[in-house]
Amino acid sequence: MESEMAEESPAAVSAAAARARPLEAVAEEGQEVAEQHEVAVGSTKTMERVAAAKKFIEDHYRAQMKNLQERKERRLILEQQLASSQVPREEQINLIKDLERKETEYMRLKRHRICVDDFDLLTIIGKGAYGQVQLCREKSTGNIYAMKKLKKTDMLVRGQVEHVRAERNLLAEVGSHCIVKLYYSFQDAEYLYLIMEYLPGGDMMTLLMREDTLTENVARFYIAETILAIESIHKHNYIHRDIKPDNLLLDKNGHMKLSDFGLCKPIDCSKLSTLNENEPMTDENLRESMDIDHSLSDTANGRRWRSPNEQLQHWQNNRRKLAFSTVGTPDYIAPEVLLKKGYGLECDWWSLGAIMYEMLVGYPPFYSDDPLVTCQKV
Repeated sequence: MESEMAEESPAAVSAAAARARPLEAVAEEGQEVAEQHEVAVGSTKTMERVAAAKKFIEDHYRAQMKNLQERKERRLILEQQLASSQVPREEQINLIKDLERKETEYMRLKRHRICVDDFDLLTIIGKGAYGQVQLCREKSTGNIYAMKKLKKTDMLVRGQVEHVRAERNLLAEVGSHCIVKLYYSFQDAEYLYLIMEYLPGGDMMTLLMREDTLTENVARFYIAETILAIESIHKHNYIHRDIKPDNLLLDKNGHMKLSDFGLCKPIDCSKLSTLNENEPMTDENLRESMDIDHSLSDTANGRRWRSPNEQLQHWQNNRRKLAFSTVGTPDYIAPEVLLKKGYGLECDWWSLGAIMYEMLVGYPPFYSDDPLVTCQKV
């Protein structure tokens, strides 16, 4: 018996080893796949860092060359003005030296790294999903600005990094007087800061709530200024995607400026809708994608026809609720966006048309108590 067991033992061991070899091979293959995945992920992150560093260096030296060229042009203009004037030679030399001194001071100020400590924080004037907008005063100049403060972790969790980058790039690129101006952008360990022009005149939403409707001349004026603003960002290959009265701000002289570029997108990405494409438009996913507040809508049962005056009153009441809530409204969204199709520059013009209608009539063209019904009308 012992000899039989001794004879069987090597065979059993051999069979077990034969069975184990495929398992070991599978384990080795799995480990190789895991290692390859780690290398791929690491390579992607490395490439992203390399691309970011390359862009930073390119932007830095491009800005340096631009500053140097502008400095030469300013000196040339001064020398030409002095050459055509009757200013004595000694005074000309002093004026040129004074310009050089100011240029040096300007470059020294530009090398200073702006941070939140350079501003006195005043009152909060707005809050959003990713941060807040706060009135601030620059300590060195006393100038008043609007500080947009965005929490980095929230942007990362919600996948908003590209949106914020697009907003910052657009504000830095577009120099139009029809859009809100960006003065500084900087960051610390926790927040990203955008220091922007402060417009004390309120927004178009507030104006419409106060006036109900505008005259044709006033509406024509504001629509013309908004057209200039939209055209300026389209020329720089961006789509705004969120044109609505809340984002049309008024300066102290009553002129209109476009703001809030958090949803803007470069045109080469315009086929990527914020809504899922090729998905049926059902009540559930439509409400979810638009974050509609059910408390603002009536039930579909028993809805009756309203006269224009009743419709206006109903819209004004709902508009006030929307003004103090975090939900959106589909009244200005283009049909191709609601249908989850690819879209282009046209969606901004659709939104402007809906705003013009509201300016003249008192409520948007497809308004309903139920935002879902509004979507269906559109």
